[in-house]
Formats: sequence, structure tokens, C-alpha cells
Amino acid sequence: MSKRLRFRLAILSSLLVCAAFAAAQDSQQQKLDREFQSAVAQYDAGRYAEAAAQLEDLLPSVPNSFEVHELLGQVYASLSQDAKAIEHLQAAVRLKPDSAPARTNLAASLSHSGKTELAGEQFRKALALEPRNFDANHNLGEFYIQSGKMAAALPLLERAQRIDPSSYDNGYDLAMADLLTGRLAAARQLVQSLLKKKNTGELHDLLGQIEEKDGKFVAAVNEFEIAAHLDPSEEHLFDWGSELLLHRTYEPAIEVFEEAARRYPNSSRLMIGLGLALDWRGKYDEAVKALLTAADLDPSDARCYLFLSKAYDSSPNQAEDVIQRFRRYAELQPGNALAQYYYATSLWKGKRVGDASLDLQAVESLLKKSIALDETLPEAHVQLGNLYADQHEYAKSIPEYVCALQLNPNLPDAHYRLGQDYVHIGQKDQAQKEFEVYQRLRAKHLAEVDKEKAEVQQFVYAAKADASARH
Repeated sequence: MSKRLRFRLAILSSLLVCAAFAAAQDSQQQKLDREFQSAVAQYDAGRYAEAAAQLEDLLPSVPNSFEVHELLGQVYASLSQDAKAIEHLQAAVRLKPDSAPARTNLAASLSHSGKTELAGEQFRKALALEPRNFDANHNLGEFYIQSGKMAAALPLLERAQRIDPSSYDNGYDLAMADLLTGRLAAARQLVQSLLKKKNTGELHDLLGQIEEKDGKFVAAVNEFEIAAHLDPSEEHLFDWGSELLLHRTYEPAIEVFEEAARRYPNSSRLMIGLGLALDWRGKYDEAVKALLTAADLDPSDARCYLFLSKAYDSSPNQAEDVIQRFRRYAELQPGNALAQYYYATSLWKGKRVGDASLDLQAVESLLKKSIALDETLPEAHVQLGNLYADQHEYAKSIPEYVCALQLNPNLPDAHYRLGQDYVHIGQKDQAQKEFEVYQRLRAKHLAEVDKEKAEVQQFVYAAKADASARH
């Protein structure tokens, strides 16, 4: 065999080995591709645990695969396993740093896990990579809305709207941002435009919020009603009932809250709304029952106890039940001055003077504890003054009333009780001054009504904000 021939045979042999190796590689690659596509199918079908298992088995064979890390990150995000999701999505970003979708997915998981600053950084990098991309603008704009940065959100959402005017989600977010920044005409126009394309409860609810902020009560309540009929969600029913409550249309508000509470019996804010409507309508016993239910649904909600204490003033018939709730609240929050104050006053109101079960020392101790926790609470000083005055201990009661009025001079009952105490100790001139102030303050009764309305507004808006935050 000639040397030339042997050389050719060696080449042929080498080619055969390479062909066999390439075929083996192709076969292995095809197998890996099939496994990956199977995991994709599991993910698309919502079988996330199965997809995760397949991808974890696949990963050692392709440790530097962008696609495997990216999909595995999304799978773990769907399983609410944020730490694992972030680990793989960060790997995907390292493997392909110029991928805007990869950075967006990582940002979403970081945001979901509470790492807001890191999430914002990734959303901004995604936008820098694709500044004219609809998703990049919309996602960062929505992120700013959720972070309460409306001014920063507006230009991004407006740019996204110009890129794709047909997007419902972006249109809704932009209208919300317009509402929250006071651009009511723009918000109204955009929502009305969206309604022509898609008639949804959430759009009518948003339009109701716009009309309410613009002072158009009739239009607002009509929109909230339409929203509740189209989509009787807890949120929409609460908004409808609250609008009626805010404008003192009590009977309709009661009807809405009662129906809402039947649909959503575990909603504490609906029960508080019902309790407020009943209280303002003068149905005090029913109001107390509703507020007791609200306290049981969410024992830590301070707003419930504020309104329960007020309703209890007009309806002491359920004393033992009310005392039990305030006792629980005081035990749950031993460092809360108001919790101790409410418990003290409920004990005192619930027992008549002369009742053997009335422990005045316990009431005094609780009021002193409330003051020790918050010296600026005028109501606690007033009640402690009342406690001493009822026992004719004017040397103790007068300083408490004086302290309360230094903290808040607009307390008519404190002026009246202080005047009485001055009479008892023979300081008639001082007493007359206090009675005159009392008369002036009583003439401003409407201001107290406005104060109650402000408290209800605060509850309504805070309850809406809490619900939005949870979503």
C-alpha cells in the first residue's frame, strides 16, 4: 500500500469518525431540544411543577442556556417561588444582557418579592435597550404608578399610548395617572374613549372616581352603580356604597352595603361601611352589631374601633359584647394608647355607677396607661378628669381638664365640666368663662358634623388605598 494511499485512508477514516461524532451530537441536541419543548408545553398548559422538574433535569446538560434559565425563572415565578425565580432570571440576564424582555421578567420578580429599587433599575435598563418599545414604556410606567410616582409614570404611559393607542391596559393606567395628578378632563376623555371599545365595570368605577373628584356626585354615583351591576365585585360595591355614604344618602347606602355584605361576608370594610350608614341613620343597635362583626373579621383594624366607640355612645345595650372586643384590642396592642383608652371608656360606660362589678381603679389605671403611652391624647385626659370629678376629687379633675384643653381648646364638654368643677370649689368667675366658651363651641355644632364627615372620608379613602395595595 503506497504512502499516498495510506494518507487518503487516514483522511477517510478521520472523516468517518467526525461524521459519527456529529451524528451523535445532532442526536443529543435533538434530545435536549425535545426535552426543552416538552417543558415549554408543560408551562403553557399551566403544569408548572412538572415544567420545573423537567428543566432542572435539563439544566446540567446546558448550564449556559439562556432559554432554559429564562423559562425556569418564569416557571418559578408562576409557582410564587421568588428566590428561585430571581436566581435563574439573573442568570438569563448575565447570559444575554441586551435582552429587554429578560430584564423585564427579572424586574417583575424583583418587584413581586419587594425589592423595589432593584426592580426599577431593571425596568429602566429594559427601556434604555428599547426606548421605542411599547412594553418597555408601559411596564416602567405601571411600575411608577405602583410606587406612587405619578409624575414619572405619565410621560412613559403617554409614549406607550402613542405607540399603541388600542391598548386597554395602558389606557386604563394612563387614565388613572391622569386622575391622581388632577388632570380630570384628560382622564374623563380617555375613559370615555376606552368605554366605546370595551364596556367594563372597572372603567365605569374609574369614571366614578373621576366624577367624584370633580365634585359631580350624581354622575359619580351613577357610574359606581353601573360598575357594580356590570361586575359586582367587593371593590365596586364598596365604592358605590361609599359614594352614597359620603353624601349622606343613608337608606340607599344601607341597602348597597347589606347586599354587598351578603355577597362578601368576610369583608371587614363592607361591615364598617354598613355600620357607619346605620349609625348615621340613627339605627344605633344595628350599627353596633355590624361594627362588632367588623371587629371580629379584622381585630387589628383601628378604624373599626373608632366608629364602634361612637356608635356605642348612642347604644349601650350590647355592653358586654363591646367590652369584650375592646378588651381584645387592648390585649392585642398593649402599646397603643387609643386601644387602652377605648377599653377604659367601654368598661365605664358598660357598668352603672354603684354596680358592684364596676372597677373604677381598673378604669383609672387604663386611662393613666393611655396617657403614659401618648400624653397628647386629649380625650384620655377628659375622661380621667370626669372619673375624678364624679368622685368629687376636684383637685385631681381640674388639672386633667386644663391639660386636655391645652392640647385641644375646642372640646365643649371639657369646658363645661371644668366650669362645673370651678363652681364646686367656689371659683365662679372662672366657671362663667368656661361656660361662655362652652356655649360658643356648642353653637358650632355643624363643625362637628363636618368633622364626622371628614372621619368617614378618611376611612373610605384609606380603605380604598389598602385594597389597591393588596392588589
